[in-house]
Amino acid sequence: MTAIGSGTILTAFVLFCRIGACLMLMPGFASERVPVQMRLFLAIAVTLALAPLLIGKVAPGVPDDAPGTIARLVISETLLGGLIGLLGRFFFLALETLATAMALAVGLGSVLAAAIDDAELAPPLASFITLCATMLFFATDQHWEVLRALADSYAALPVSNGFGAQFGLVQLVDIASKTFFLTLRIASPFIIFGIVINLAIGLANKLTPQIPVYFISLPFVLAGGLFLLYFVSKQFLQIFMAGFAAWLATG
Repeated sequence: MTAIGSGTILTAFVLFCRIGACLMLMPGFASERVPVQMRLFLAIAVTLALAPLLIGKVAPGVPDDAPGTIARLVISETLLGGLIGLLGRFFFLALETLATAMALAVGLGSVLAAAIDDAELAPPLASFITLCATMLFFATDQHWEVLRALADSYAALPVSNGFGAQFGLVQLVDIASKTFFLTLRIASPFIIFGIVINLAIGLANKLTPQIPVYFISLPFVLAGGLFLLYFVSKQFLQIFMAGFAAWLATG
């Protein structure tokens, strides 16, 4: 058997910095409903599972065990892992934002409740959509793609290169643009429905001001929005998961 030296332990700790920071922010893994201890043990388990494959790539980037070098590597790898996790989380943040807009469009925006995977209040429709997306994230094995992408990140972003602030900002801006365009495509039927139905209600209210058209039409607006959700939910979840899977595959 080969003895495990201090250099191997240090290299594994450097691996843990990137992997743990990524899983801390990656959707699904980073839910507040998952206890912190479980997330910590999961990050340790993933690090130990990937260590035999990655130690050979990471070890040359750990030249010595000087405190200054170790501190630089820890900070750099933590920022890189956090960047990767935040890029993935942007997809679900954009989906939650546009799902809230969808709830407003169909008349469900005024009803707030505790979110499934967050501590903030959100419309139940937005919580339902993000919960479905999170379940599909695991059901379609995208969590394994996250681990594959983490392993491949050491070839694209070597430890020796460090963290570049400009590179990180460019990536965040690009992914924000991409995710909001993607989720805008998903939410567009509901936004168009909301514009058309509110124009129709406003016109009817002007023609018959003595009748409270808004309160009479509200149940029909809700029914129309729920029927629209029933018919397009499969397609927009497929579009979202395809976009997320494409980002995991290509980076």
